[in-house]
Amino acid sequence: MTDLIKISSNIEIPRSDLTFRTARSGGPGGQHVNTADTKVILSYNVADSAVLRDVLSDAKFERVIERLGNKLDKDGVLQVTCQETRSQLSNKEIAVERFASILKGALVEPKKRKKTKPSRAAKERRLQSKKKRGNLKKDRSTSWG
Repeated sequence: MTDLIKISSNIEIPRSDLTFRTARSGGPGGQHVNTADTKVILSYNVADSAVLRDVLSDAKFERVIERLGNKLDKDGVLQVTCQETRSQLSNKEIAVERFASILKGALVEPKKRKKTKPSRAAKERRLQSKKKRGNLKKDRSTSWG
C-alpha cells in the first residue's frame, strides 16, 4: 500500500487526506455479516482539497466540481462505498480504486462538438421517407372511405 494515490501524471492524493468509515454490510454471509463491519465508506473533501487547488487552474477546478456535481454532498465531500466482498481490507482497496477512477473521469476535458450538416443525399432520403409515409397514410384513408 503506497501513501499516494496516483490520479494523473501530475496529481497524487495522499491517503491521509481520505477518511474511511466502516459499517455492517448487507446481503448474504451468515453469522459473519451480523458481527463484522465489512462495508467501507471512503470520504474525500473535494471542495477543500489543497492538492487539487494547487495543481489545477481555477477554471479546471470548477469544472471538476461541476462534473462531480451529483456525487458530492452539500459540503463538497465525495463519498464512495464498497461492500462487495466479505473482507474489509479488499473493500477498502476497491473503494480507493473507484475513487481514483471517479476523479480521473472528472478531470478529463470534454470534447468540443463539431457542427455538421446533413449531406444532400441524407436530406433526400429523409424527404423520400416522409413522402412515402404520407402516401401510405393517404392511401389508408381513401381505401376505407
